[in-house]
Amino acid sequence: MASLQDQLLKAGLADKKKAKAIRNEKHKQRKQQPKGAVQVNEAEQRVQQAREEKTERDRQLNQQHQAEAQKKAIQAQIRQLVGTNRLNRSHGESSYQFVHDKKIKKMYVDDLMVDQLARGRLAIICVSGEYEIVAEGVARKIQERDAQAVVVLHERTKDDLGDDDPYAGYEIPDDLMW
Repeated sequence: MASLQDQLLKAGLADKKKAKAIRNEKHKQRKQQPKGAVQVNEAEQRVQQAREEKTERDRQLNQQHQAEAQKKAIQAQIRQLVGTNRLNRSHGESSYQFVHDKKIKKMYVDDLMVDQLARGRLAIICVSGEYEIVAEGVARKIQERDAQAVVVLHERTKDDLGDDDPYAGYEIPDDLMW
């Protein structure tokens, strides 16, 4: 079977000079190409690039899903901590006002809770739009997980040992030497 070039010569559509020039050009191209060099197909490159881009997108989506799952898990832990450790404030007579999201909020608590909130022994936590009162230790645990959940937690001062200090009734002499 004759090549396309031979067929074009027989039909008179190409001349011998052009055919010889094209053959020489192809021969030069083959000689210039190093032996063992593999021609990389552009289509393969595009497929590989698309595969890499898809892998990167999948990785980013996976990170987002993991971050959302972790955030939900933290919120569930906070809800559980508040649910098991919240204090009953149903008999509150005194109002305690605090600021949350640039708005003044009011909650009714008893006088002992007002004092303990001011001393930093109790804290106000916001979970799912509801305000609850928990002990300071629980509030610190919640604060480690999500600082935004703790609405009110005053710092305790060193001179405020509180009502449960066993040595509160004893005076410290001025001339005490250590």
